[in-house]
Amino acid sequence: MTSGGGGLPTLPRHVAVIMDGNGRWANLRGLPRIEGHRMGVRAVRAVVECARELRIPCLTLYAFSLENWGRPKPEVLALMTLLKEFLVSELSLLRKHRIRLCVIGETSSLPFAVRKVLDRTVAATAGNTGMTLTLGLSYAGRNEIVRAARRLAAEAAEGTIAPEEITEDVFSSRLDTAGIPDPDLVIRTSGEFRISNFLLWQSAYAEFSFTDVLWPDFSKAEFLQALEEYSRRHRRFGLTGEQAAKPPRK
Repeated sequence: MTSGGGGLPTLPRHVAVIMDGNGRWANLRGLPRIEGHRMGVRAVRAVVECARELRIPCLTLYAFSLENWGRPKPEVLALMTLLKEFLVSELSLLRKHRIRLCVIGETSSLPFAVRKVLDRTVAATAGNTGMTLTLGLSYAGRNEIVRAARRLAAEAAEGTIAPEEITEDVFSSRLDTAGIPDPDLVIRTSGEFRISNFLLWQSAYAEFSFTDVLWPDFSKAEFLQALEEYSRRHRRFGLTGEQAAKPPRK
């Protein structure tokens, strides 16, 4: 992996992943779609483990979109059951590896039993400082932006904030991801070249990596390959190459 200053690899602080291809993986094998989702959990474990080993501070996984509620009811119910099982089974590992679990999205839409386990897991890991794992559940980027705008509109109507005081930083603080750095790298699996309403505000300057690999087959090797690709990128943030190459003034 390419090295930065001091011989250290150039790793992102925050990696976000659009996990796609579970259903197609199952269809290709003549299996029910839920089996693809079950195998997708294996890929989640591999990526979380790799990110923790590399000491990447933040990892965000797009687990269930707001639009996914429109899928066939049996599949949605099976996904909710699988989510609950995952939260219960992984709690001990989250504690062991000091991983803090966060969630973004309209979680009020989740079944009560799932919300109960989710809230318990979030509370149990709140003090962990090894890594932040964020799950996008019932999440949509446009919906998140609208909800943030409504919060600020209500505050302005109450007189607690003036319109001219609303900056990008203030707006970011009203998003679900408040307190979490914007993603440096967004990975999408399954050969699709779109971001599907995921972290629209936060990904303004992110690097993107697309792979044909279906999510259940996405292993540590594919994750490392995406990180290697990222390490070769030259991020300029609107500056010229010469300006971006200069070290920041202290």
